[in-house]
Amino acid sequence: MVEKRVAVVTGASQGLGLETVRGLAGRGLHIVLTARTESAVAKGLAALDGGDVEGRTLDVGDDDSVAAFFDWLEGSHGRIDALVNNAGRLTGSYNESLSEVAPADVIALLDNNAMSALRTTARALAMMNAAGYGRIVNVSSAMGQLSDMGGGSVAYRVSKAALNVITRVGHAEAVKNVKVNSVCPGWVRTDMGGSSAPRTLEEGASGIVWAATLPANGPSGGFFRDGKRIEW
Repeated sequence: MVEKRVAVVTGASQGLGLETVRGLAGRGLHIVLTARTESAVAKGLAALDGGDVEGRTLDVGDDDSVAAFFDWLEGSHGRIDALVNNAGRLTGSYNESLSEVAPADVIALLDNNAMSALRTTARALAMMNAAGYGRIVNVSSAMGQLSDMGGGSVAYRVSKAALNVITRVGHAEAVKNVKVNSVCPGWVRTDMGGSSAPRTLEEGASGIVWAATLPANGPSGGFFRDGKRIEW
């Protein structure tokens, strides 16, 4: 069993997920870097320079894979102190309209970006509530903000708004000192964000690491960017 705090990061083989692994490892946590395939896990581990990190395959879109992962985690580590639901993707055109988007594409992205977090959060939250400590961070987006909702990217907007719902429900079910928050990393230079994005990986990941390592008096049930609360 691992004595230090254990953090699980999904979709962590590259980009924002990998940078989050670096940040959490720098805080002294034991990290489980996860990705869908063994080759992706190996790629992520090879890109790191030190830190207490191990790799494990996890397909957050598959119920059996999630169940097997958490069974392994409980048996080998006996704990999960932080979960970063980072796995996600963007499909479709930014200018797509309701009349153009295929319902099947909305369902697929909803499963990838929101239901994946529901699967992992359900298992993690039960372990955290039993232990009386935990931090769950859902990597969301300003494109999921109802307060500033616009057109285009219909499937992505729906999926991120749904992810924020999961945050609120998880917060409502969490016991004292188990905190569930959504974080918007901003427009970051990743494969998804593109090279013209204004924010670096370090800038995008900093708010995620902050939320995953909150003190006992830290917030829960909120939506944050750079450690500051933003509107839903």
